[in-house]
Amino acid sequence: MRRSCVLLLTLIALIAFAANSILCRLAFERSDIDAASFTSIRLLSGALTLWLIVALRRAAHGIGGNWRSAFALFAYAAAFSFAYVSL
Repeated sequence: MRRSCVLLLTLIALIAFAANSILCRLAFERSDIDAASFTSIRLLSGALTLWLIVALRRAAHGIGGNWRSAFALFAYAAAFSFAYVSL
């Protein structure tokens, strides 16, 4: 049972990554948005969504992040956004 759950969640994650790639390419293909603006919008909307989830769950106490992880996420998002422009 546990193994099938892990496989299902892995499959869902892979599909989500593929869908994200397709949607990013479409965003750049069908609009005039630049990679920096696109990355900023993605990161801000993601941060707001995560904040809302935490606020609704009232689990804000004891949860924290760090700047190193935040910078790594930014670097990842920026690199892929600029790469999608050239694809």
